[in-house]
Amino acid sequence: MKKVLIAEDSSVIQNLAKKILEFQNMHIHAVKNGQQVLDILETESFDIILLDINMPVMDGMECAKAIRASKNEAISSIPLIAITGNARNYSMEDFKEAGFNDMLAKPLNFDALVAQVKVLTGE
Repeated sequence: MKKVLIAEDSSVIQNLAKKILEFQNMHIHAVKNGQQVLDILETESFDIILLDINMPVMDGMECAKAIRASKNEAISSIPLIAITGNARNYSMEDFKEAGFNDMLAKPLNFDALVAQVKVLTGE
């Protein structure tokens, strides 16, 4: 069973994504900001991380850079998908530079979400 970490400060989006991915037989853990992502990565491993770009405490861009900078290869190599409501503020190039493998714009297309998670986790 694939383990997915969702970092999203909107409970609505978090819950929807969780339900949809659980329906795909994935185990989901959800947090509200980038700092919580870094904290949980110290004790748990995940197959993929979905990161909202606009979050309190630590945003998705900062968090992605911190993950990619990790000395632990199991952490630094985790596939990352950016979730953003302001896709126009960033180019795909910006996301790639921060270390993201892919990007999804809000409102989320859940078919695309499932497809990207499956591709990036090799399912």
